[in-house]
Amino acid sequence: MFGLIRAAVFFLRPRSPTNLGEMSEILDAVRDGASGEVLAEIAMPSTTRAAFVLRDEQHMFEGMPSRDKDPRKSLHVAEVAIPELAPDEVYLAVMASSINFNTVWTSIFEPLSTFGFLDRLAKESYWGRRHALEYHVVGSDASGVVLRTGSAVRNWKVGDEVTVHCNYVDDQDPSSHDDSMLSSNQKIWGFETNFGGLADICVVKANQLMPKPTHLSWEEAAVNALCNSTSYRMLVSRNGAPVTQGDKVLIWGASGGIGSFAVQHVLNSGATPIGVVSSAAKAQTLHELGCEFVINREEKQYNFWKDAHTQDETEWRRFGKDVRALVGEDPDIVFEHPGRSTMGASVFVAKRGGTIVTCAATSGYMIEYDNRHLWMKLKTIKGSHFSNYREAWAANQTIIDGKVVPPLSAVFPLEQVGEATYEVHLNRHEGKIGVLCVAEQEGLGVTNPELRAKVGAKRLTIFRRHDKEFS
Repeated sequence: MFGLIRAAVFFLRPRSPTNLGEMSEILDAVRDGASGEVLAEIAMPSTTRAAFVLRDEQHMFEGMPSRDKDPRKSLHVAEVAIPELAPDEVYLAVMASSINFNTVWTSIFEPLSTFGFLDRLAKESYWGRRHALEYHVVGSDASGVVLRTGSAVRNWKVGDEVTVHCNYVDDQDPSSHDDSMLSSNQKIWGFETNFGGLADICVVKANQLMPKPTHLSWEEAAVNALCNSTSYRMLVSRNGAPVTQGDKVLIWGASGGIGSFAVQHVLNSGATPIGVVSSAAKAQTLHELGCEFVINREEKQYNFWKDAHTQDETEWRRFGKDVRALVGEDPDIVFEHPGRSTMGASVFVAKRGGTIVTCAATSGYMIEYDNRHLWMKLKTIKGSHFSNYREAWAANQTIIDGKVVPPLSAVFPLEQVGEATYEVHLNRHEGKIGVLCVAEQEGLGVTNPELRAKVGAKRLTIFRRHDKEFS
C-alpha cells in the first residue's frame, strides 16, 4: 500500500512547475489510443497530477464574506501519490472533468471543511483510511479510460471508455439495496471522498462507471453525470416528482447546469417547461434548447425579500401572475435549487396539490415560506439528492441516445482549475465548465461521427456559442 506516510512524502515533495505537466508512459499510451492489452502491460506511475485543497489551509478564509473567498488561492495543482486500489475500484485515466458547485464549496471550505468528511470516512474501514490525508483531491465528474481494475471488478476491463457518476455507496449496508441514496453512509465522490476527478488519474468504485457516449468529445462527456443524474431523479424517476405528459414545470436557473438538463427532461416527457433566467442572452439560449416559455428575472426585477428577515407576498403574486400569463395555469411542479432566495415564491406559486422538488440551496439553506400555502392547498415539498446507479445509468442513456445534449459552455486546462472554479463561484458561467486533464486539446474522443451529425453540431454547441454573451 502507498499508505498515509508515503502519500505525505510525495505530497511534501511536489514536482517543480517545469515537470508539472509531465506524463507517464501509460498516460502517453492512452492519449495515443493504445488498446487495453497494451495498457495492461505498462507500469502504473506512483504519483499523478491533481487539483487539491490543503488541510492546513482550511481556515484561510475565516471571517470573510462568502463572495470574497477565492478558489484561486486555495486550489493547488501538483503531483500527489496514487493510493492502493481496493478490490471494487478502478484506476481511471481522466481525459476530462468538470466544475460543480461542490468543488466551489470544498475550495472555500464552506459551509464545512470537507476534511471532516474524509476523517469520518477513515473511521469506517481499512480502505476508508486512505482518504484522510493532508490534502483533498477534488472533482465529482470524469470521462476517461480504465487503466486497472480491482480483483472484485467484473463488468469493466482495462481500455474501456467510461464516464463516472458520483454516488459513492457501501453495498454492504442493507439500507442501500432499495435505493442507494438512502444508504446511511452514502457519499458524493470527490466531495465527501478523496481521489476525485480533477486529476490525471483518479480512483472510483466500479459501480460508478457508465459507458461513454460515443458521439461526444471527452470534455462534452465529462460534464453530464452529476447534473444530468440529479435532474433525472428529480423529474423522471419515481423517487422524485415524476413529470407526466401535459404538466407545467417551473425551472429556476434553467440555463445553468442542472436547470438545462431539467428543461430537456421535461420536454422529452411531453410536458411544458417554464424557465427562469437572469438575462436576455440566457433566455435566447433556452429558446434554442426548445423552451418556449421563459421569464427573465433581470427584466422583471422581482424582489421576494423586503429585507433580510421579511418576504414580500405581493411579489410572489406578481410572479405567479406572470407564470399564468405564459402557460395559463400554475405549475404542477417547481424545480427548486436556489433555496432561501426563492423557496417562499416556489411554495406559493405551485399549483394546488403540486410539488416543489428541491436538491440544493445555492443562495442559503435556512429557508422560509408561508406554511398556509403548503398545507391548505395540499402541496408537497420533496427532497432529492443526486441519484442511485439505476437512475444515473438511465440518465446517461438519454445522453448516449442523443435525446439530451451536454450544456458545455467553456473549457479550461487542469492548471487553471482555480480560475474555472472562481467563475462558477461568482456565477459568471452558464451550463457547465469542462476541464481538460489527460486530453491535451478539445474535440478528441468522438468515435461515432454519424450519431454526432444526426444530433447536430448546432444543438451540441448551443452553450458554447452563447458563452461570450453570458460573460
